[in-house]
Amino acid sequence: MPARKDPVRVVSHVVAYAAFYLTPLVLGFGFLMQSLVGNLAGMTLASLAAAVFANWIALKIFIDRPLTAIGLWTNRASADNFTVGLFGGAAAACVTLALPLAVGAAHFVRIADERPTIWAALFVSVFLLVGSAAEEILFRGFGFQTLLANFGPWASIAPLAVLFGLLHLGNPGRSWLGILNTMGFGAVFGYGCVRSRDLWLPIGLHFGWNFTLPLFGADVSGLRMDETGYEMSWTAGALWSGSAYGPEASVLTSAVVVLLFLYVWKAPVRRQPSPLTDPPAESAVCDSSLPLPS
Repeated sequence: MPARKDPVRVVSHVVAYAAFYLTPLVLGFGFLMQSLVGNLAGMTLASLAAAVFANWIALKIFIDRPLTAIGLWTNRASADNFTVGLFGGAAAACVTLALPLAVGAAHFVRIADERPTIWAALFVSVFLLVGSAAEEILFRGFGFQTLLANFGPWASIAPLAVLFGLLHLGNPGRSWLGILNTMGFGAVFGYGCVRSRDLWLPIGLHFGWNFTLPLFGADVSGLRMDETGYEMSWTAGALWSGSAYGPEASVLTSAVVVLLFLYVWKAPVRRQPSPLTDPPAESAVCDSSLPLPS
């Protein structure tokens, strides 16, 4: 079997990848996009562009592969994995919010002076899809898969999940339970990438969760997405509602993250070929048990 890369070199590649992401943002690309389309939408588009750029240039420099090599294949398996993820993420959100509604711990309240439209709903949906894709391309792309190939699943899942949660510290209404739950989601999304070896499963999981919360009138990581003209009003305390951060900061979500992990573990995921994490085909002949010629 081929020897693993030098750990120093692996880490240097990951650090360079992070620098490739940050460079266009530091140089003002994010501010430019915000001035053109607004703060939240502009930063989301800038993050997607920076994540795509970081992956493209890292792949080009370090392994000379196209952008699709991080698991952005367009095939039937990709569609199936995205569907599996979308269903799982949406179902997890429904379980989290349907239970308090059913027992009377929360109820719907009409938002005064809000007139939802199909265009507003479409904009929010596209915005959430772009945001989910941006975060998964960044956190489960070249850097994650480089660590996975060289140090194994948990040495890649755990640190990126922690970083994923910590980067939400700037969100409105943040709490430590919310950040811990967000780390849990990062671990689930990372495990989804390990199982599928593509980005479509974690993108589907991420988008399914984020898309469903606003349908219940709930905040997404502290961000309000007024889409239906209703919001959830809670009679239970912040431990159950998540307060200003939304249900992601609740103990209900803590339990559902575990269920979502089990779902990803057992779901009919289609494993795709991965140039970044799979050993080269010729390594199959490197078997020391074969007899030497006499």
